[in-house]
Amino acid sequence: MQTSIEPNETKTGITVKVGYARVSSRDQNLDRQLSQLEAAGCSKIFAEKLSGASSDRPELHAALEYLRPGETLVVASMDRLARNTVDLLNLVRDATERGAYVEFLSEHLTFGPEEEAIPSLMLGILGSIAQFERTLIRERQAQGIAKAKERGVYRGRSKSLGEEEVQTLRELASLGVSKSEIGRRLGVSRATVYRYLDSSA
Repeated sequence: MQTSIEPNETKTGITVKVGYARVSSRDQNLDRQLSQLEAAGCSKIFAEKLSGASSDRPELHAALEYLRPGETLVVASMDRLARNTVDLLNLVRDATERGAYVEFLSEHLTFGPEEEAIPSLMLGILGSIAQFERTLIRERQAQGIAKAKERGVYRGRSKSLGEEEVQTLRELASLGVSKSEIGRRLGVSRATVYRYLDSSA
């Protein structure tokens, strides 16, 4: 429980901006986020590095507890603060109800307690939701691929063959070589062999 609402201050007496950064265990952009937050004037930064399966965000909770009325929670982008739209709305509402502000650097949006925070946020989301959701989808795809690789079942995209390889494929097929053997020789799946043969039919 928060025991004090005294403002946090820097050495110069200026009310601080509190930064929050989040990456998954496979992301490589923590340094970039930290640089953005420092450039935005954050004197204290809470950084979270989580696995894809983890739902606990202790650093985010610590940042919200540290935040005082009139101060600003600064985040590089919406998708770094929340995992979905409902989560985003709830977190912004939590911060603004504490009398604090929330600033998203990439979206150039700031929400504060004196505004009607939720309607204002909804309007802001309309302009940013597409990128937000695309980022989340890419994260989930990367996590799925990583898990598939761990299980040894990830094959990636079908390999594209050059003209000479396609000619070799057709010649082998005309000689009666099995589709599986053709695929093995060319380093592609049997389905890819069939696809090239069908396209030449």
